[in-house]
Amino acid sequence: MSPNPTLAAEMQAAASEIYLLDAATLGIVDANQAARLNLGHDAASLGAMDVYAIAPALDPAVLSSLLAGLGEEVGAQVGLRTRLRRLDGSSYPVKLCFLRIVRDGRSLLLAIADDLTLEQAAAQALAQSQARFDAIVRNTPGLVFQLAHYGDGRLEFPWLSDGCQALLGLSVLELQRDASLFEGLILPEDRKGYLECMQVSRDELTAWNWEGRIWIDAWKDVKWINLRATPHPVDGGAVQWDGIMTNISDSKQEQHEVVRSRSRLAELTDHIEQVKEQERARIAREIHDDLGGNLTAIKMALAMLAARLPEQPVLLEKANYLDDLVDRTIEAVHRISLDLRPTMLDLGIVAALEWQAREFEKQMGIACVFRSPDKDILLDDDHATALFRIFQEALTNIAKHAAATRVTVSLRQQRAHLTLVICDNGRGIEPADRLKPQSFGLRGMSERAKALGGTLALSPAPGGGTMVTIKTRLAAPRLPHEAPAHELSNSAGQND
Repeated sequence: MSPNPTLAAEMQAAASEIYLLDAATLGIVDANQAARLNLGHDAASLGAMDVYAIAPALDPAVLSSLLAGLGEEVGAQVGLRTRLRRLDGSSYPVKLCFLRIVRDGRSLLLAIADDLTLEQAAAQALAQSQARFDAIVRNTPGLVFQLAHYGDGRLEFPWLSDGCQALLGLSVLELQRDASLFEGLILPEDRKGYLECMQVSRDELTAWNWEGRIWIDAWKDVKWINLRATPHPVDGGAVQWDGIMTNISDSKQEQHEVVRSRSRLAELTDHIEQVKEQERARIAREIHDDLGGNLTAIKMALAMLAARLPEQPVLLEKANYLDDLVDRTIEAVHRISLDLRPTMLDLGIVAALEWQAREFEKQMGIACVFRSPDKDILLDDDHATALFRIFQEALTNIAKHAAATRVTVSLRQQRAHLTLVICDNGRGIEPADRLKPQSFGLRGMSERAKALGGTLALSPAPGGGTMVTIKTRLAAPRLPHEAPAHELSNSAGQND
């Protein structure tokens, strides 16, 4: 190879293949290390070749014409695509650029070859990535978008998927031309939440998650949409979100249906409980008045007959047995009547709960302390009965499961609310116990509390055990001539 003009040190170290050619003969004057390694030739063998030897696919006529277009101006360059052949006979695609230079008064061509294999692989990978992205977007329900918020308050949609028209009734072009059209779709009552949510996401660079309603005028339809997007800062102090909007109208409708169904079920449950308590009260009255009265009369008549019996031990023994049987039956009638509807409820909720606490202590042998700063609290019958039943169920659960030795109960009125707290010193209740399929007692207590417009909460008691807290709203007691709300609603429905 000629020792005349040689490649500079920085060209020798370049990653691209660089060849120094004689402008007249196109013979190779010099080549950098990358060229020699890629071709597999040493400097001496390259020095005996011209450009056609390493690029046999070049058409001399085409190359001559191309180089003629360079003229004699130093620095002018042209390029073409071809393939270079290695010493082993293999070849690879390159982009070959020719640059006219003068070195030591000699006219030369600098040929730079960039391997297209990597470029093609990168282009192919990019195309595959784009294809995958397009497929994901096409199969994503809703609208994929980019939204930019600039420092001057201006909004712009740099990119929108084809789902724009189907979701919003607006074309991509319309929304990109005027981004404020989207805000105009949002119902006025939901717009404030939308703007506040956007501002928080912009200021704190946190995820933007918003649900709201839009009005599609073309279809005369309201849609619920969910917007989820991730913000990131861009040039000029702007923030850009990458996100997706989806139509959630069906799921919202289902949610509303579930809420309405639960509300109706709660109303039905409350109505059933009221009807059940009314029926219990009716049966208790009939048992007390009819059976109780009849048993009392039987006892009196039996006493009169026993007094007139002759002094026969067998007859007297039988009469005494019947008298004891009548007494036990009267006690059973009294007990059943109390279970159906305690007459203590007629004396008020405070007296009824205090009586139940004493009965629990007497029957179960568990100390039960009841406290209430109020001597009496005015409640309508339904409210008082429901609260009493909750209290009964709580004591039953303590007796069955708590292994407690002491129970403390407090009832207090706080303005428009009534709070009943029941604490035991037992083993406590595990979270899993509340979720057991057969835990109907807890569910019944909770449903009764909800029917009263209140809540029931379970928590660990101070010192161990369980604390049950029932909070309900107080309502004015109903006058005797007023019908319950459910009866009024039923009668209204019948009149309809």
